[in-house]
Amino acid sequence: MGSPAIDPTTLNAEIERLPGLGIVELRARWQALYGRPAPKSFRRNLLARGIAYQMQVEVYGGLSNETKRRLREIALAVRNGDKAPFAAPRIKPGTRLLRLWQQKTHTVLVAADGYEWEGKVYKSLSAVAKAITGTQWNGYTFFGLKRPASRPRQNDADKPRHA
Repeated sequence: MGSPAIDPTTLNAEIERLPGLGIVELRARWQALYGRPAPKSFRRNLLARGIAYQMQVEVYGGLSNETKRRLREIALAVRNGDKAPFAAPRIKPGTRLLRLWQQKTHTVLVAADGYEWEGKVYKSLSAVAKAITGTQWNGYTFFGLKRPASRPRQNDADKPRHA
């Protein structure tokens, strides 16, 4: 962004000094890092945080293009009042999930209205994982599922997901 190179060995020390800088110095640092003036509404604390973030981006790299795209999608959805991007991903009903836990294979059937395990229907995978283990788990983590991208590829949509 046209800013001077940041020395990775002194990055933490430079970030620690930011809160002690005056507003004029913070605005100058912002200009140097971002290549444009800081928004006038930003106060010292927010300026320091934004500068620290951009300094880290310069040294370690920033968000991936996929993450940036997803964040833009979420922001647009929030502006439009759409909650769909925050909904739990759907696993196609009929999919069987398998998990080996304490030398026993547990099979969960994905139903239209929940998840069936040992003859009982649960509202969430987390509830099934808790029933199996006796402790709180994120159901997707317990069953080794990754949350799908917001737009699944055509070929992947027909494949059942299982652990």
